[in-house]
Amino acid sequence: MTKEKKKDSGMLSVIAALAANILVAASKFVGYAISGSAAMLNESIHSVVDCSNQVLLLVGDRQARKQATTTHPFGQARAKYFYSTVVAMMLFFAGGALGVMEATQKLFHPEHTVENTWLVMAILLVDIIIESSSLRVAFKEIRELNTEHLPLWRFLHESRHSEILIIFAEDTCAVIGLLLAMAGTALSHFTGNPFFDAFSGVLIGLLLCMAALFLAREFYSLIIGESATEHDLKILRRSFEREELSRLINLKTIHMSPTDILVTAKIDLKEQFESQSPSIINDIERHIRADFPHYKIYIYVEVDDYVENYRQR
Repeated sequence: MTKEKKKDSGMLSVIAALAANILVAASKFVGYAISGSAAMLNESIHSVVDCSNQVLLLVGDRQARKQATTTHPFGQARAKYFYSTVVAMMLFFAGGALGVMEATQKLFHPEHTVENTWLVMAILLVDIIIESSSLRVAFKEIRELNTEHLPLWRFLHESRHSEILIIFAEDTCAVIGLLLAMAGTALSHFTGNPFFDAFSGVLIGLLLCMAALFLAREFYSLIIGESATEHDLKILRRSFEREELSRLINLKTIHMSPTDILVTAKIDLKEQFESQSPSIINDIERHIRADFPHYKIYIYVEVDDYVENYRQR
């Protein structure tokens, strides 16, 4: 995968999701206006929040591309993680919690009715097709990013690409939420009881809350700073397997964005090679950059003497 393609990975799914959600949000509001459905209202709120989320992700991507300055010597690559965290919080409060409140109110409202249910179900069916198309784009990008062919759940947990996590969670929740809304509307239509419509709205809100909590946990870890993956660390260590080194004292890495990594290492050179330390370090850096052409890597290597049982304080 080329550096440019790797850098843009995840953003295609954001644009696809934004386009899908604009269409879906408009249709859902029409559906709510003609039916009074609590589930449709919840889904409408969900889609509007999703549109805002995708705009925030695009803003974060643009911010992350800014060049390094004196104040931000490593650039602003972590802006992606910050904006992704804001999106997760919006998904919880605006999408999930507000949706639960609205649906719960109608759940206990004796005058709550659902009208034009056949038209609502037709709109929901069209929305399912649109959202499924967006989810298909997300799966395609996951396959491109998942070069180690990890199981889906493990990839989502270990991925440093926050935007693909957001879009996958949003699109998955959108499809499941639409199916719940369809079920609630159908049950309300055939039983004449609007309880099922309101209850499906509550389930949709709870689904969004759970997705937001999962995302918040993942993004907390990314903002604090996660190391390179085990796969990448194995490749990194190979660059230090040289006859000139008596020991790799330590190796520390941190992801500053999905494609920006800080690498620091402390090495112990054999005595006869100590005078060649500058050229050896430069060669190590060349090997690392050659092994990771799709990453922007900041490398700092220090020569030191290994001390057994040394503890950093």
